[in-house]
Amino acid sequence: MDASITNVRNVEIGKHKGNTDQVEAFKSCVDDIFTKVDKLEQRVNEVELFYLTASKRQLNGYKGSSVLKDKERHVASAKKQQQDASRREAAAAKRMQELMRQFGTILRQIMQHKWAGPFLHPVDVEGLGLHDYYEVIDKPMDFSTIKNQMEAKDGTGYKNVREICADVRLVFKNAMKYNDERHDVHVMAKTLLGKFEEKWLQLLPKVAEEEKRREEEEAEAQLDMQLAQEAAHAKMAREISNEVSYDIDFHLEEVREMVIRKCRKMSTEEKRKLGAALSRLSAEDLSKALEIVAQNNPSFQATAEEVDLDIDAQTESTLWRLKFFVKDALEVQGKSSASKGDNTNTTTTATNNNKRKKEICDAIAKTAKKKSKKLPLD
Repeated sequence: MDASITNVRNVEIGKHKGNTDQVEAFKSCVDDIFTKVDKLEQRVNEVELFYLTASKRQLNGYKGSSVLKDKERHVASAKKQQQDASRREAAAAKRMQELMRQFGTILRQIMQHKWAGPFLHPVDVEGLGLHDYYEVIDKPMDFSTIKNQMEAKDGTGYKNVREICADVRLVFKNAMKYNDERHDVHVMAKTLLGKFEEKWLQLLPKVAEEEKRREEEEAEAQLDMQLAQEAAHAKMAREISNEVSYDIDFHLEEVREMVIRKCRKMSTEEKRKLGAALSRLSAEDLSKALEIVAQNNPSFQATAEEVDLDIDAQTESTLWRLKFFVKDALEVQGKSSASKGDNTNTTTTATNNNKRKKEICDAIAKTAKKKSKKLPLD
């Protein structure tokens, strides 16, 4: 964008006062900048719309959750999200500790069984002469190892009850795998495994409930984080849009003023043609043209019942802006008339617009007539 503006500034202006091509070239450059701004704003708006609709889609997707149902959601700040996450983690850890405590009760009952002796400590491979034990068993396990890992405080212990359950099963399955079905250790392991599974089934509903709750909390936390990120991006998009709009508008106005300053003065004949062209505008475009006059002339009443527009009294800036506007408006008006053809349906609005147009045009003509009597033509 800066490059475009620099190129505009580097164009040589005013070397040939009678050459309107330079003015048109500047107008074309300004129009190009407007086009780029429009495209950029459209892209920013698309990004913002994407994030807003994505947030709504995510919210709709979680409407069926028992945790999120009928719950009003707000995007929390990053600090609040961290606090909420810490509280959830602490509460979940406390609930899991309670489940582990209940599992510990089951484990003690199994360890106190009269047949639990062979499984309380690691297998004495060398003492028993079990030279092929490590070839058959990939991961040895025993109750003392399980107990130590349950009590570990260095973060290496079990994270949930299912991990403990898997190791308890491994104790018995290792014994059943290594020993023949008729061997006493195999029979003892199979019996104790059956008793363990019965007790585990009693605790399993609580474990499943906690797992479901944890899954929903994680989904909720992930959604909160995603919504916060999307909101931040949407805010950034809005800020970029506002900043770009302000910056571009500032530079465009600067370019326009520079163009007007460099342009030659409009001749009397051109002013006359401009006045005549104004009378050919539609009521809506004519009102816009009067607003252009009012921008540089606060005392000018563009919406008054009777408009007194003196073309000769306008600044060069206003005159050239009017010329550019009138030219474009008449081109659009001509294309519109050609495509629509004759239209016999006259509405009340059209009638009012035509009435207003006639009043303004009569006032312009009246003022021009007064000026022509007072001042000679150039």
